[in-house]
Amino acid sequence: MGTGTVLAVCAAGQDVVLDGIGPSAIDKRPLTGRAEVHELGLAADHQRNRKYHGGVDQAVYAYAERDARRWAGELGRDLAYGWFGENLRIDGIDVTDAFVGERWQVGEDGLVLETTIPRVPCRTFAVWAGEPRWVKRFMEQADFGAYLRVLQPGTVAAGDSVTVIHRPDHGVRVRHLLADGDPEAIRGLLEHDDLPAKVRREALRVVTRTDRRRGVARQGEAHKS
Repeated sequence: MGTGTVLAVCAAGQDVVLDGIGPSAIDKRPLTGRAEVHELGLAADHQRNRKYHGGVDQAVYAYAERDARRWAGELGRDLAYGWFGENLRIDGIDVTDAFVGERWQVGEDGLVLETTIPRVPCRTFAVWAGEPRWVKRFMEQADFGAYLRVLQPGTVAAGDSVTVIHRPDHGVRVRHLLADGDPEAIRGLLEHDDLPAKVRREALRVVTRTDRRRGVARQGEAHKS
C-alpha cells in the first residue's frame, strides 16, 4: 500500500513572537535522536492555541516533502524542515491525498498513526510565511498536509520508515474535507459510527456547503422558469 520515509521530526522548543499575533508555537525545529509520541503528540512539542491546534484528533501534523519542494520553487527560497509548522516531514507517500482513516506504522518502536483532517491555514500561518495573499494561495493549491491521531504510542526519528498498513475503501481523501470532494462519498463516510469527532465535524461542513449550494442552484432554476 505504500512506504515512505520520515525526513525530519520537528517540535517547537521556544515560541516565536509574531507581529499582531503574539507568541506562537508555529516555529518548529528538527529534533535529534528519537522523540516520544503519546496520545497528544510529541512530548517535546506544544501548541499555544489548543482551540485550533492539538488534541487527540490533531496530535501530529505531517507535511509532504514533494509539496514543500513545490512551494519552495514558487516562493524562490528554501523552506526548512518544520517551516510549515509540521511535526513530520515525509517523503515517498501521499499526505494530503491519504485517505481519511489511513493508518501508518512509523519506525519499529510501535508507533501507529491515523490520518484525520487537513490543516486549515490561519492568520498566524500567514504572518509567519510573510507572503502576499498566503492563506488564499495555500487554500487554492490545496496541499494542506494532514493531521493524525495516535493509535499506538511510540517513538519516531528522522530516517524511520512510514508504512501504510490500512487504507479504508470509502474514497474520501484528507484533501476532500477542505477542498470539497465527492459529496456522496462524504455522506457515506458520515455513516461510520466510529469517526473521530473532528473528522465528523469537517465532513458535516462539506455536506452542509454542498446542500446550501444545491439549494441556491434550485432557487435560481425556479426563478428562470
